[in-house]
Amino acid sequence: MSKKPFPIERDEHPFAQYVRILGKGRRGSRSFTEEEAYLAMKMIMSGEVEEVQLGAFLMLLRVKEESAEELAGFVKAVKEHLNITPGITPDLDWSSYAGKRRHLPWFILSTLLLADNNYKVFMHGASGHTIGRIYTESVLKYLNLPVVENFDEATTALNTQNFCYLPLASFCPELHRIIELRNTLGLRSPVHSLARLINPLNAPNVAQGIFHPGYNPVHQEAGQLLGYQRLAVIKGEGGEIERNPDAKVEVRSSIDGQLVEEQWPALFEQRHVRPDELDIDLLPKLWKGQLVDEYAEMAVVGTTAFALRLMHNESLSQNEALQKAKELWVGRNKTLL
Repeated sequence: MSKKPFPIERDEHPFAQYVRILGKGRRGSRSFTEEEAYLAMKMIMSGEVEEVQLGAFLMLLRVKEESAEELAGFVKAVKEHLNITPGITPDLDWSSYAGKRRHLPWFILSTLLLADNNYKVFMHGASGHTIGRIYTESVLKYLNLPVVENFDEATTALNTQNFCYLPLASFCPELHRIIELRNTLGLRSPVHSLARLINPLNAPNVAQGIFHPGYNPVHQEAGQLLGYQRLAVIKGEGGEIERNPDAKVEVRSSIDGQLVEEQWPALFEQRHVRPDELDIDLLPKLWKGQLVDEYAEMAVVGTTAFALRLMHNESLSQNEALQKAKELWVGRNKTLL
């Protein structure tokens, strides 16, 4: 009688170790080191991970909440995967991944105002991953502002118009696919955070907008670990880089490797009533001076001041940045929209 063959166990999948680190239980699980995060994301970028592993990985991280070291490791792997040779270095990296639902995206006029004054603003983002939001890409296309498809087009647009928007789907489809899982999984994933930090063209100034205040120090410290020259993060309106003029704002920065915190006061004593509906046509009307809306105007000016303070940290105080932003707004080229 022949013996049954002794069962041979299958080799463990190489990515299983990273799922285990996160999911080993209350006492056994832990955060990744920066190196572990880098290696895990490198496998994801290379397509070496099973779908079930990716889902478990994303949701375990979501429950734990990502650390600064993890974000830094993830970003380093993504930047290595992109292997970009910048044709131009913009003055400011501006990420836009949240979308707006309570107010119009007034920050778009802030970036236009900066571009009108010879600051090169490179914007990147994603669209459509959360139901019921207005996304930057569609607004920019409606306003006939440059949405490009690759880095060569970005270089041309930055040279000629000082501004462009490049969708994440165009420069990193692997991350865009993961962001698109938002409506499948029902929760945001760490990709929403790490995408904001990519800074693909290595701009010396990196602006960040976060919805949940607890993430502000994480992004601040990640910027320090990534060696970014100047990074500043705020709790932006709707999670975008937009200062709410009705509220005081905490700005957390990493300036030449030093962590800095400062408080900016509210620009109004009383809060304004939220609009009943969002009409995109109000954006060009405000720019052209055809609309009087003090909330909208100070959202634009206050956001511009935040960007100016970031880029001229050594030479502009808060008040000076705000005054400069007001001057730029008054002197804007109203024919641009």
